[in-house]
Amino acid sequence: MSPFESLTLPNGTIVPNRIAKAAMEENMADAEHLPSAELLRLYQAWADGGVGLIITGNVMIDRRAMTGPGGVVLEDGARLEAFRNWARTGRAKGAQMWLQLNHPGRQMMKNLGQETWAPSAVSLDLGKHSKLFATPKAMTEQDIDEVITRFADAAKLAEQAGFSGVQIHAAHGYLISQFLSPLSNRRTDRWGGSLENRARILIDAVKAVRAVVSPGFSVAVKLNSADFQRGGFDAADAKSVVAMLNALPVDLVELSGGSYEAPAMQGVARDGRTLAREAYFLEFARDIADVAKMPVMVTGGIRRIGIVQQVLHNGVAIAGIGTALAIKPDLPIAWRNGEDPRPDVAPITWKSKPLASFAMMAVVKFQFRRLSRGRKPHPGVSPLRALLLTQLRTASLTRKYRRWMASSAVVAVPEDLLASSRTDARVVQTS
Repeated sequence: MSPFESLTLPNGTIVPNRIAKAAMEENMADAEHLPSAELLRLYQAWADGGVGLIITGNVMIDRRAMTGPGGVVLEDGARLEAFRNWARTGRAKGAQMWLQLNHPGRQMMKNLGQETWAPSAVSLDLGKHSKLFATPKAMTEQDIDEVITRFADAAKLAEQAGFSGVQIHAAHGYLISQFLSPLSNRRTDRWGGSLENRARILIDAVKAVRAVVSPGFSVAVKLNSADFQRGGFDAADAKSVVAMLNALPVDLVELSGGSYEAPAMQGVARDGRTLAREAYFLEFARDIADVAKMPVMVTGGIRRIGIVQQVLHNGVAIAGIGTALAIKPDLPIAWRNGEDPRPDVAPITWKSKPLASFAMMAVVKFQFRRLSRGRKPHPGVSPLRALLLTQLRTASLTRKYRRWMASSAVVAVPEDLLASSRTDARVVQTS
C-alpha cells in the first residue's frame, strides 16, 4: 500500500493520504489562551508540507487544568474566530484538521497555582523532581461528570469552529490514562477496580462527544499501548479497551505509550540503529490492529519512508510523525518527490530519564518557535540550551497564566447541562 493512498474513515470522511502530523504540545497560545498568530504560522508550515491529517497539540478543556502554561483553552465562552482561523489554516491544502482534547489530571505543575485532580490521591513519582507536582485531590462523582461534559462541550465548539474532528487524549499519563492505570487509579467505586470500571470515563466521554457532534465529524482516541510500568496499564489492557471502543462510533485509534514517569513517548526506548526499532510502538500496534474494527494509527520515532511503508504493510492505517515534522515540515512532499531525508534529533542520554524527556520536548519546542517566525529549524541545538530557554519561557508564561486566572472568572458548568450530557450518553448507549 502506498503512503499516498487515501483512507476512508468509518464515518465516510476521507483522509487524503496515510501520513499524519501527530500531536506535539506547542505552548504558543496568546494572552487569552487562544490560538496565536505564531501558532497559525507553525501550522501553515505543516499544512503546506503535504500531510493528510493534522492533529493539534493539547487543547485544554478547562482553564484550571493545564498541561503547561501557554496552552490553548477551548471552553464555553471562548472566542471562536481565533479557532476558525486555526482550522482554516490547517485545512487550506486539503488535510483533515483535528483538535486534540485533553485534561492533565495530576500531570500539572504545582507552580500554576491550581488544584490538581486525579482518580485517586496518588502523587507522581519522578524522584527528586516529584516536588514540582502537587498531591492530587481524588475526584468526586460530580468532578468526573464535569470533565466528561467539558470534553463534549469542547468537541461541539470545535465542530462549530470548522475543525473536521477531535481526538480524545487517553494516553501519556494524563487524566483519562490515569483512570486506566491501576497504579494511579485506586478507587473502589464504579470508576475503579476492574478494567471495565477504569475505562468507564473514556467510554462515557466518547459517548458524550458523539452525542453532540454530527455523524460526519470524526471522533478519535489516543491510547497507550502500554505505560511501561510494572503493574500498570499493559498491552493486554490496551487490546481490551480497543475491544470496548469497537462497539462505539470511533473513527480512529492512535497508539503511543509512556507517561511522565516512564517517558517512552519521547524516544527513550529507541536507539535508531534498525528499521524495526525506529517505529518503536509498531509491534503493539500490529497486534491491536488485528482486533480493532476502526483504523489504527501508530506514532513513535518514525522519520523514514521505509518505516512508513513497513507500518502500512503491518496492517496499520496511518503513520503518525512528530519530531521529524518539527525538523522538516515538508517531509511528505520530499517523500512524494522520491527523496529520503532522515530528519532527527540526537538521543539525549542523560542519567535522569524525566529530565532527558523534558530536554527532548524543549528541543522540539525550539524548532516550533523557529518555524513560527519563518526561520529554518535547528535540530543540532544543545539540549541544555534548549531546556534553559524553555525554562525561562515557561517561567514567564506561568506568571502570565497566574495573572490571567486571577483576572478572569472560571466558567461554571450549569447543573442542567451536566444532566443533559448524562442523558445524551444514555441515549447513545441504548441506541
